Amino acid sequence: MRPKVVITGMGVVSALGVGAERHVLALRSGKSGIAEVRFLPTKHHEFPVGEAPFHNEEFRRKLNLPEGRRYSRTSLLGIAALREALAQGRLLDRQVLALISGTTVGGMDVTEQFFPKPVPDLDRDIHDCGASTNDIADNCGDFDHVSTVSTACSSAMNALIMGKLLIENGERDIVVAGGAEALSLFHLNGFKSLMILDTQCCRPFDKMRAGLNLGEGAAYLVLESEASAKARGAGIIGVVSGVGNACDAHHQTASSENGEGAYLAMSQALLDAGLSSSDIDYVNAHGTGTPNNDASESAALRRVFGEHLPPVSSTKSYTGHTTSASGSIEAVFCLMALQNGFIPVQPEFENPDEQCVTPVSGSNAVSADLRHVMCNAFGFGGNDSSIILSRYE
Repeated sequence: MRPKVVITGMGVVSALGVGAERHVLALRSGKSGIAEVRFLPTKHHEFPVGEAPFHNEEFRRKLNLPEGRRYSRTSLLGIAALREALAQGRLLDRQVLALISGTTVGGMDVTEQFFPKPVPDLDRDIHDCGASTNDIADNCGDFDHVSTVSTACSSAMNALIMGKLLIENGERDIVVAGGAEALSLFHLNGFKSLMILDTQCCRPFDKMRAGLNLGEGAAYLVLESEASAKARGAGIIGVVSGVGNACDAHHQTASSENGEGAYLAMSQALLDAGLSSSDIDYVNAHGTGTPNNDASESAALRRVFGEHLPPVSSTKSYTGHTTSASGSIEAVFCLMALQNGFIPVQPEFENPDEQCVTPVSGSNAVSADLRHVMCNAFGFGGNDSSIILSRYE
């Protein structure tokens, strides 16, 4: 019999602030963190973004990291989120831990500071995705296993899936999993070249939607077998009931019209959890705000839930699309919703689209008694993942 995988800690950083408390307040009040760019050295101020609230030097000081050493912004965001997760999970003094972190940009923000000149030897190793994960681990404790997942916008969620599988297969009792991603010029200009950035705050599922806003952030969850959590007296804040991953390989960047990959991922998560679609009380959609994604995800949601579609919303209108970190950041939002009994609304939604589902909208969160929530994270190439989080009873 598979062990039940529970959650005993979480930490989060995004445009809404640093720490879980700030995020709960923002989600309850419908307050977005998307604004004009402040820290990224770009000329494209016409595109609003969801930047974390401090520049790199401020982060370094707040985290009490040594001077004279360069840190990528991805590492700084990850260190802040991971420390919070370890503290809540009462793991700051643990020695045998595994860390699985998702990222795609990695240390790109450092590399591009030197472009087009060669990167100095001392800074070259910062570029690699795995280097940021190692940096995060080295500044948060002793980890005897460190892995990096890089599957574009499903990276952090796939890290959570990998963590759950390690525990269920008896490889580990505790796994810390999530992801971190910073904004970079490569990042912003790449999405601009796809012509899918909105000059206004993004409006997922709205008929007038014109694209996404990029964001940055990090979030980590402490995953643990129920037996381990009980044995050490850890507080249990949720359950990872089911996970699903599929890759439809429809297109390098576009989603299929019928949402095949998304449909398979959600269906697998329900099967893994032993739940029916009617058991889901809320779906935190991938909901990027692009015409293609929202229509495709809506088609997949209708295939899975039929006429009994639960409340749906996208929280990317709060943080921007945090790309590789989005799966763990939004999983944390789902935990907050479960714990505090609310559904995050979309404050920017105005115009229903018959091609899309109609999300929960308004200016303040809607009170709800939630038992099971689904969270989606879909990546380029059709690498699509879903996770079901449940209230611990």
